[in-house]
Amino acid sequence: MFPRYLINFDLTKLKKVYTDFLIVGSGIAGLYTSLKIYDKGEVILLTKSKLKESNTEYAQGGIAVALGDKDSPYLHMEDTLKAGANFCDPEAVEVLVTEGPKCVEELIELGTKFDKVEGKYKTALEAAHQRPRILRARGDATGAEIERALSEKVINENKIKIKENILIIDIITEHNTCYGLLAFDSNTNEIIAYLAKATILASGGAGQFFFNTTNPDVATGDGIAMAYRGGAKVTDLEFIQFHPTALFHQGSPKFLISEAVRGEGAILKNTKGESFMHSYHPLAELAPRDIVARTIIDQMKKTEDDYVYLDATKIKDKFSQRFPTIYKNCLALNIDPEKECIPVAPAAHYTMGGIKTDTWGQTNLTNLYACGECTSTGVHGANRLASNSLLEGLVFGSRITRKIKKNNMYYSIKKLKELNLSYNLPREKYKKYDPLKLKQELQKLMWNKVGIIRNSSDLKKARQKISEWNFIFKSELKTTEDFELANLIILADLVTNSALQREESRGAHYRKDFPDRDDVNWKKHIVY
Repeated sequence: MFPRYLINFDLTKLKKVYTDFLIVGSGIAGLYTSLKIYDKGEVILLTKSKLKESNTEYAQGGIAVALGDKDSPYLHMEDTLKAGANFCDPEAVEVLVTEGPKCVEELIELGTKFDKVEGKYKTALEAAHQRPRILRARGDATGAEIERALSEKVINENKIKIKENILIIDIITEHNTCYGLLAFDSNTNEIIAYLAKATILASGGAGQFFFNTTNPDVATGDGIAMAYRGGAKVTDLEFIQFHPTALFHQGSPKFLISEAVRGEGAILKNTKGESFMHSYHPLAELAPRDIVARTIIDQMKKTEDDYVYLDATKIKDKFSQRFPTIYKNCLALNIDPEKECIPVAPAAHYTMGGIKTDTWGQTNLTNLYACGECTSTGVHGANRLASNSLLEGLVFGSRITRKIKKNNMYYSIKKLKELNLSYNLPREKYKKYDPLKLKQELQKLMWNKVGIIRNSSDLKKARQKISEWNFIFKSELKTTEDFELANLIILADLVTNSALQREESRGAHYRKDFPDRDDVNWKKHIVY
């Protein structure tokens, strides 16, 4: 249905760059993995935008890890499995919670400064956690602090070469083996073949195929789509996490109002000023994200409004001190959280599914590895536990480097130089579409038909509409916008088909026509 490669090429005629290790993505997974592998050889780190532009940079809540005396990896595992709606891989979860503490200690050694109280690390409580185990930095700027610390180390390491404004088009494969990547250098508008002994995708999520998302513009699912085209297995794509509380303000980006605000005691209220969560779930504001998101949608329908309110005027700590980043962003829109309620609504936030890997980050293609949000390790199941995402990037990035170092599972530069591949598909030279306009149409379609509450009729309509856009694959794609749109269309098709196929409700996937969980028929994974 989709072409193997998005462009035609002849490897013998392209500019080629050779390296030991190729890493795609500059979020926590890509940066940390770079720092763990450079002692084994040269690393080229490719990032689509600037080094610090990733989902990690925008992560407010924190990083979940069992460090305290009253906590344990076992309790962390219990919470993760429960939030995942009986769909997590227990082995992967055990790896996450047991190896997580050491990885976080290494993060601290690399310069990350988490918040402390009287010399001890301050831990906070978030939804669906039994214990306060969330480490934070600068109140609500945890991701930015981690990005700062890791970026500084990466920039100062001579064996790590950073290449900014490089969009990866496709993985280069032959006989189920990955040899590197085709890339579009937007600095020079040229196509470059990056060839490596091992390729690691840490390219992030795909929130941009929804009209309302907390994700930055770069989160277009490129890594997942290119891995799929190259023959890698992708799975669990129907499970998209919608964060319940993104700041609602007409004409403004969907800025995340962290779960931690509710963890500190903020109350959700409808536009009539009535609190409502206690009527839906015993954990009220601290219920799992999927439940809170659907509850807010229900209240919005009842009041016929586009938002509800989050009342944080009575939280224990002063809002401006506890959540300085959120406070600053709210004030910029003339909202003072210390004096008035914050208008919020759900938005697409996290991609639980992705490239299927084992617990060592290995895909089904030789020498192709993946870690972070672009993967499906089995850790998150049908619904990610709050603040587990940053930890996943660390743990499985670390395991990839250990696997590579132990087994030497890659080949020589000489082998790469002997590679002779080409691809040629008839393509129209002139575009018959506006990529930005079509992207917006896609985003609105996905939000309205494949969003928080799904049904067969809407999903079939979405599938039909998406199929009408396949003509773009017959065009000659030349710009970043073209390539991103192609990836979004492929992922929209896979997500919609997965959601239609799964005739049950589980975690973040909710079917109004199949509202119950069905462990008899559907405790299984959809793999493409």
